[in-house]
Amino acid sequence: MSQTIAAVTGDLKALGSIGYGLAAIGPGVGVGIIFGNGTQALARQPEAAGLIRANQILGFAFCEALALIGLVMPFVYGS
Repeated sequence: MSQTIAAVTGDLKALGSIGYGLAAIGPGVGVGIIFGNGTQALARQPEAAGLIRANQILGFAFCEALALIGLVMPFVYGS
């Protein structure tokens, strides 16, 4: 399958770039959900701002770690 796709694109490095672009969609959506729901939680319960903000930062870090893994994998497994 990958040989067929590589034959169409003509370059395996291009597949890594396309793969990272697709891999960045998930963390981008995740970060949007985290901060959107965090804003709603702060509006509903402002006295819990410290706990909510700490959980937002933790979730953001996990999402960004996934994005960085997606960035590195084409270089690790690329030819």
